[in-house]
Amino acid sequence: MYVLITINSLNYCYSYIVFLNGINSHLMIIKNGILLLFLFTAIVSCKEANQRNQDLEGDVEQTESSSQKDIETTKLKWSEEFNGTAIDTSQWNYKTGATGWGNNELQNYTDGSNVEVADGSLKIIVKKEGEGQKVGDYTSARITSTQKVQYGHVAIRAKMPNYKGKGIWPALWMLGADITEIGWPQCGEIDVMEYVSKNPDQVLQTIHSIANNHSNGTQISTDFIALPTIEEEFHIYGLLWKEDQLQFYIDSPDNITLTIDRPEDYNNENWPFMKEYYFILNIAVGGNLGGEVDDLIFPAAMEIDYVRVYELD
Repeated sequence: MYVLITINSLNYCYSYIVFLNGINSHLMIIKNGILLLFLFTAIVSCKEANQRNQDLEGDVEQTESSSQKDIETTKLKWSEEFNGTAIDTSQWNYKTGATGWGNNELQNYTDGSNVEVADGSLKIIVKKEGEGQKVGDYTSARITSTQKVQYGHVAIRAKMPNYKGKGIWPALWMLGADITEIGWPQCGEIDVMEYVSKNPDQVLQTIHSIANNHSNGTQISTDFIALPTIEEEFHIYGLLWKEDQLQFYIDSPDNITLTIDRPEDYNNENWPFMKEYYFILNIAVGGNLGGEVDDLIFPAAMEIDYVRVYELD
């Protein structure tokens, strides 16, 4: 076993090879392509090594591009690309108010003053309007889709707010369309993505039902998983939704983060996922999951490139 360290200079290639052989290690130095050692012979080409590294990087990029291409060439059932200069109110509703929203949240949701649509994306912007630390001292937006979906490949491309401190709770999620008739958690909930700034560089994907929900600590979830560039880069948050299975992923369907199979003895209490759902995009402030709020973090914006639903293969 050996470790190879290569240093390129203008005229020479120096390679230092440390052979690890049990307790003993041997250091060999290659200068000007000539190695003097009675036990080992090695020829190292810096140019070839660099080319191999470039080929490897190209293979990785090609694999990622191929995966994204496969998604985009699948039959599209519905999408919101956020083209134009305003929210399309035939596709989205504003939910308004400062009610705590069942989670002791502090924001007041407005009917348009906290969103921007430009350059093919939507920004939801949360602002501090009052003194802080009380319900209504912050404004934000919560929009729900008029489009309802049942089964398919859900893909939402988004970037979380730049990290400044704790206190915000962006989410990309879905609720059963019959919530007004039967309530929560009977309706079911699918959290395609949740982020809380008290846990930077991490993401959460979860389902809720009567049998499994956060009120009694029995929700089924990825728990917080590492995503180091969540605040700096766009990522795709995905769901492969079948009648008898839910699979969550990040960036590619090849990167499954959570698989949940329908129970054998299923019913509406443990599997309310065989009906229509609608989308919700929002940023909450504080609350049961968001926690303590740092008033120096505002304004903060989540940017959403698109929401798409494809046919499953």
